[in-house]
Amino acid sequence: MIFTRQSAPRGGEAAGPGRCPVAWALTLALVVILGLLAPPQARAASDSFESLVAALAGGSYSDRAKLVAKIAQTGDPRALGLLEALTDGRLYQRKSDKRIVTVAASGKPPGMSDAITGEDLGVFNKRAAKKVKVNNSLRRKIRTAIGLLSLTSSDAQDRLKAAQAAFASGDPAQLEALDAALSAESDRGVATALAEARAVAILNSKTGLAEKQAAITVLKQRGDRDAQAALSPFRDDPALAGAVAVALRSIEERQALWGMAQNVWYGLSLGSVLLLAAIGLAITFGVMGVINMAHGELVMLGAYTTFAVQEAIRTSAPGLFDWSLLIAAPLAFVVAGTVGVVIERGVVRHLYGRPLETLLATWGISLMLQQAVRSIFGPNNREVGNPGWMSGAFELGGMTITWNRLWILIFALMVFVGLLFLLRRTAMGLQMRAVTQNRPMAAEMGINTGRVDALTFGLGAGIGGLAGVALSQIDNVSPNLGQSYIVDSFMVVVFGGAGNLWGALAGAFTLGVANKFLEPFAGAVLAKILVLVFIILFIQKRPRGLFALRGRAVEA
Repeated sequence: MIFTRQSAPRGGEAAGPGRCPVAWALTLALVVILGLLAPPQARAASDSFESLVAALAGGSYSDRAKLVAKIAQTGDPRALGLLEALTDGRLYQRKSDKRIVTVAASGKPPGMSDAITGEDLGVFNKRAAKKVKVNNSLRRKIRTAIGLLSLTSSDAQDRLKAAQAAFASGDPAQLEALDAALSAESDRGVATALAEARAVAILNSKTGLAEKQAAITVLKQRGDRDAQAALSPFRDDPALAGAVAVALRSIEERQALWGMAQNVWYGLSLGSVLLLAAIGLAITFGVMGVINMAHGELVMLGAYTTFAVQEAIRTSAPGLFDWSLLIAAPLAFVVAGTVGVVIERGVVRHLYGRPLETLLATWGISLMLQQAVRSIFGPNNREVGNPGWMSGAFELGGMTITWNRLWILIFALMVFVGLLFLLRRTAMGLQMRAVTQNRPMAAEMGINTGRVDALTFGLGAGIGGLAGVALSQIDNVSPNLGQSYIVDSFMVVVFGGAGNLWGALAGAFTLGVANKFLEPFAGAVLAKILVLVFIILFIQKRPRGLFALRGRAVEA
C-alpha cells in the first residue's frame, strides 16, 4: 500500500469535507452529541402546536395526516376547533404572510381569525388565501384525532362517543391516549367502552401474545356484531386462531339467543297492533254476533283523526306537537264511536239474525267510508309525525327497541285493562255481559238490549279508532289502511274465542310471535298463509277458540 502525504491547506483556506474527512466526521459527531444533550424543550420545539399548524399547508396528504396525529397528541385545547375547521374545509393559508386562518362557519361575507391565536383578521377574501385541502382518507384520520381529543372532555357522553369512534378505527397509535383516558375514567360505561377500544387497538398492534389474548377475552365478553367483525380478521393468525375461534363461537351463540329475543319482541310489537285492531271487533262479534267488515275503516278514521289534529297543531300551535297524540286519542274514540253507533242504528239493527246480509252490508259501508276519505283527504298517503317521546330507539343487550313500538305495546295493554275494568266494574259492562250470556233473560229483567247493542257497537268502533291512532305512528295513513288489518283481526277473534278479551290478548300475541318466527324462513306472505292454515285446522278441533264463551253467536 502506498501512502501519500496530503498537503496542508493554504493561508486562509477552510478545510472542507472533501479535504479533511476525519475533521468532518468529528464535527458531525459533535453536532449529534450536542443535539442529544440539548434540553427536551429545545428538541420538542419543532413539534409545538404552533409549528405543527404552520406546517399544515405544505406537503402531501400523508404528511398532513401525520401532522394531524401530532396536533391531537399535543392535547392543546385549541386543537379540537382547528381540526373541526380542517375537516369542514374552513382552514386556509393567507398568501400575503403565510398565516393559517380559520374561516367562520356563518356570516355574509364570512369573517376569519388566526388559527393559532384566535385574533380577528376581518373579512375573509378567498382570492387572497389558499385552502388547506383534505381527502377522504385524511378526513377519516381527522375524525379519529377529534375522537381522541374528546376522550378528555368533561361530558361523559362525549367521552363515550370518542371511545366508540376509537373502537371503530382500531388504530394502534391510539393506545397511549386510550390508556391515559382509561386510568382517569370514573364512569363505568365509558370505562367499559374504552377497554373495548383498547382491545381492538392491541389486536392491531405489535404487542405480545398475552396482551392480545386478553384483548380477545374483552371482545368475547362484549359479544356483539362489532366485536365479531373486529375478531374475524385474526381467525387465520396461527398464534391467535384457537382463542379467536372460541370467542367467535361464543359470540355467535349469544347472537342467536339475542336474535330469538329480537323476534319475540317483534312478535309482541305486532301482537299489540293486532290486539288494538281486534279487541273492538271481539266485543262486537261476541255480544252481537255481527261480522263487521267495516271495522278496518273505523281504524282508518282514527288514523285520519290523528292526521287532522296534527295538521291543526302545526298550523296554530306548533309547541303542542308533543301532545298531539294525547289530544287525538279521545277525539278518535269519539269520531269512530259515533260512526259506529250510526252504522248500528241505521243498518245493522235491521239485519240481526241474517249474518250473510250483515257481512255484505258492512262491506258496502266500508267501501263508502273509503271513498268518503278519498274525497276529503285525497288518495295519497298522509304524513303523521312521531312526537319527541316516541322517536328514536335504545339498545337492550343485543336487541334494538324503538320507542314508538314500546309505547304502542303499553297503550294496547292500557286499553285492555280499561276494557276489563269497564266490563267487570261498571253497570254498562254488567249489562253487556248479561246480554252476552242470555239475551232473552236480560230483556225480561228490564235491560234495554237495543241500547246495549248500540253502545257495544259504538264501544268496539271507538276502540278501533284508538287502534288507528297507534297505527298512524308505524304505518302509512291512507284510505286502504284498515284493509291491511281486517283479516288479521278476524283471525285473532276466531283463534282466541269470540267475545273473550283474554282470548283476544292470547290470540294476538300468539299469532304475532308465530308470524315473526316464520317470516325469516318462509317470507311474509307464506308466513301469513301458514298461520291461516293453522287456525283453520285449530278451529276444526276447538270451534269456540282458545277461550270459549257463551253468547248469542255461539248459541245460534
